[in-house]
Amino acid sequence: MFNCKAQNDDIVTKVTPEELEVLLTEQKEMKLIDVRTPEEFGAGHISRAENINFFSENFSKSLAELDKEEPLIIYCKSGRRSGKSIAIFKELGFTKIYELEGGVLNWKSKDFEVKTK
Repeated sequence: MFNCKAQNDDIVTKVTPEELEVLLTEQKEMKLIDVRTPEEFGAGHISRAENINFFSENFSKSLAELDKEEPLIIYCKSGRRSGKSIAIFKELGFTKIYELEGGVLNWKSKDFEVKTK
């Protein structure tokens, strides 16, 4: 389908903004998780994204409420927080994670749309 870059395991796959656009179009039920702060999320996020703040004390608890068997997509501003959150997703037992390479900054640099609250 496209040239996703798998990390060291079968659980995490990095995707480009173009690949993410295809995933969002073809997988309408796939969850999209923005791990930035609510303020960052409100200033502009990818359509369909749900905000779960990486810095929240309830971050792990909020993730634990998601279906671990369903694939999901995560992103942040540039990739740092989403990269750090992958360990938590894995620890909680998630089986398939897509991570947006370069975060929302990369998404916007390719002129893809962001929504504001």
